[in-house]
Amino acid sequence: MHYVPGLAKPIFPDWQRDWHDPHHYRGPKTEEMKLHKENPCYVFNQRTKILEGVRQALWLTKSKLIQGLPEHILSLAEDSANQIEDQDERVQQAIRHARFWDTTAIRPKRDRFCPVLLRDLLHLCGTLQVKHTSLSKRILAENYRVAALWNRDTDVFQVRGLNGMLLNSMTPLPAVAPSGEVLATENHTLETFYPISPTIDLQSTYVYDQKNDTGFRDGYPYPHAHTLFFTETEDSAAKFKPEQLRAKMIMFAFGNALARAKSLYGEHPQVLKHPVVIQSIATDGRLFQFIVLQLNTTDLGPDTGVKNLIWMDQDQLLYDYAKCRPLIKKKIIKVST
Repeated sequence: MHYVPGLAKPIFPDWQRDWHDPHHYRGPKTEEMKLHKENPCYVFNQRTKILEGVRQALWLTKSKLIQGLPEHILSLAEDSANQIEDQDERVQQAIRHARFWDTTAIRPKRDRFCPVLLRDLLHLCGTLQVKHTSLSKRILAENYRVAALWNRDTDVFQVRGLNGMLLNSMTPLPAVAPSGEVLATENHTLETFYPISPTIDLQSTYVYDQKNDTGFRDGYPYPHAHTLFFTETEDSAAKFKPEQLRAKMIMFAFGNALARAKSLYGEHPQVLKHPVVIQSIATDGRLFQFIVLQLNTTDLGPDTGVKNLIWMDQDQLLYDYAKCRPLIKKKIIKVST
């Protein structure tokens, strides 16, 4: 059992410790894990950036896209009874607070002013509780984890992990599209992007748990997902282009809706009698993206049949510039402070 030049090296058996050492732990092989499956699962998480953007998200969620927000939502915004007193001035104050007053830094970073601006705008919406008492029956939740599993053709997909800030409500959102419009989606053909695989840029794993979880325990007084909020940061790994950000909004809105639908109606694929509706808003501090998703079916395997519906309003600019210092080019002030 000693090394001799010219002869084969001796093979020693692995040394087994008599105690548990967490710094030298060797995990079991992938094939030996309890959650190992024969078929892979393609996972979408908060850092996934899919190549085809919205088109790929529509195929994965079996959805039909409608440009523009629903008319009843636009009418709510245009109604003077739903507007805040001195609304324009108070919104401008919220922008100044986020971009200028919240920090002593000359130019605050996006991961600083973006969430501050969103919270200030949500606070303005909360001041309408005097007129609309139902607004008090909602609550914001952060750092919750969602998990939703479904099949498309022969592939298994899952949305899971942390996502944005969720506004929960005691009552669900009403259906946007009537039953006639929902049944008419059977004639809609899903757009493909052959030869690109629909699983591109998704994490492939053979070790996964086949579960659907809304992230909240049974008996939670605010069980219905209302609106999902996303904020952009300066982190290069988490920075999304607008097209990829809209796809992320669709995927996580769909995941929350699917997990809620399966907790209400069971795991069996079916066309829902009462569709699940969820909204999503994303911002980088200037541009806003809006999505309304109506989950009509949990039968997501074939491309035929009833489709889900998505309304989208994109690239809405809240303001042009917020300059602490003027933008000067060739000794000419292009943008003042």
